[in-house]
Amino acid sequence: MNDSPSGSAPGDGSAPAAPRWVKLSGAVALAVVAVFLVLHLAGSTGPGMHGGH
Repeated sequence: MNDSPSGSAPGDGSAPAAPRWVKLSGAVALAVVAVFLVLHLAGSTGPGMHGGH
């Protein structure tokens, strides 16, 4: 009944794929958050970092 080669008809409710720059921006943001969390848990960031003690 559906002769569409892609398997999904237009207007079937599925959203189009995100552009490459959106995926890349999300990956970079996720990496920055992950690095911050690792450094924070390791004790390399925070208020004590600037104390000089």
